[in-house]
Amino acid sequence: MKHFTVEQRYKLEFLMQQNVSKAQIAIDINVHISSIYREIKRNSDERNSNYRADLASRKCNKRHKEKPKNQCFSNEIKDYVSKLIQADYSPEQIVGKSLKEGINCVCHETIYKFILNDKKNAGDLHKHLRSKGKIYRKRGALKDKRGLIVGRVGIENRPTEVAEKHRFGDLEIDLVIGKDHKGALLTINDRATGMLQMKKIENKDAEIVKNATIELLENWKPFLKTITSDNGKEFAKHGLIAQALEIDYYSANPYCSWERGANENLNGLIRQYFPKGSNFEMITDIQVKNVVEKLNNRPRKRHQFDSPNEVYLQLLNNNQEFAFIN
Repeated sequence: MKHFTVEQRYKLEFLMQQNVSKAQIAIDINVHISSIYREIKRNSDERNSNYRADLASRKCNKRHKEKPKNQCFSNEIKDYVSKLIQADYSPEQIVGKSLKEGINCVCHETIYKFILNDKKNAGDLHKHLRSKGKIYRKRGALKDKRGLIVGRVGIENRPTEVAEKHRFGDLEIDLVIGKDHKGALLTINDRATGMLQMKKIENKDAEIVKNATIELLENWKPFLKTITSDNGKEFAKHGLIAQALEIDYYSANPYCSWERGANENLNGLIRQYFPKGSNFEMITDIQVKNVVEKLNNRPRKRHQFDSPNEVYLQLLNNNQEFAFIN
């Protein structure tokens, strides 16, 4: 059923004053005759039964505001949502978790509005969002002017099954850089599960990156298949990494960050805990470990709101090949 517009209500009022039949009014306004009777019954003045367009519009708006759908965000649900936001869940993750566990909740748009209103009232819920509640303008492609590293194997040579994200052991790797380019976080994720490995390093020297990568992936070594990075000089020793881990190493195309989309997204989540401008020299290994644990247990939309750890365990249970992964 379509709602009457303001114009239709004024036309209805005018035609009724002219004693035009309900059937003819329905034709003139282009609605079903039953809608005419319903509109008059619901929105006429209760004191004298007169129909006025302005009164009808006010009564209609009042009913919509009082509908149960506008009252479902109860204080109980607000408390539930607030606790999950404070645990760094995104609105979509909150909704997904609620649906999965059969808990009454509101849509993610309503949660975003709730966070925005909280911010306007000097609350701090927005600080738990990945973007801290900021709105960023879209940017065009910016060239980083970095040359291609020597001996690289392009991503176009990578096996097609890597794109399917069905198997464990296809990795992506990158660095998150600290303030004034002092200190960095080496981040490695498995494409299928989203599992994160992360380590603090003192700088992005290729030798340091190589050693940290080998150390991080030592326990996964028997099950590794491919690893993909960008063309930064920090990955100049990719050949030694590939040799030590017995893994195939590929480089994405320049200016094509979407080819490592999972890692780019994960780095964005990490920035929630270590924002741009942070002094990475002050970060402790315990802090890094806590963030890794938190993100590996955080529900993901692409996994129908299972966490990377849960998806990892599902793969483990379905494939005995992974039974010895620590």
